[in-house]
Amino acid sequence: MAEPLSAEAAATLRALLAGSDPVRSALLAQIPHTRVVGRCGCGCVTVDLEVDRTAVAPAPAHPNPAVDAGYYAPHSAGVMVFAKGGYLSLLEIYSVSDEPITAWPDPCFIER
Repeated sequence: MAEPLSAEAAATLRALLAGSDPVRSALLAQIPHTRVVGRCGCGCVTVDLEVDRTAVAPAPAHPNPAVDAGYYAPHSAGVMVFAKGGYLSLLEIYSVSDEPITAWPDPCFIER
């Protein structure tokens, strides 16, 4: 079930991975080579990711999540980026309410 990464998910990744440290830079370079290979069962927009490992190098070793951030008002959500073996593996959004987040909030609301 591999499908292209949505424009909204890609924009979220770019916003989260902005910066000059080597891990973020390497993960940022993977975005054009990333596809969605799964989704969360709760109805939220969380996506499992797979990177074409022949097209781009892995990120240096780092802890997970690689990035953990929140959204400021009016959103009550957080977002995390995970990698496995140096490659993007999960873009997870979570709600602080009982309702799943069903659309990616505008990345301008990300607070790191």
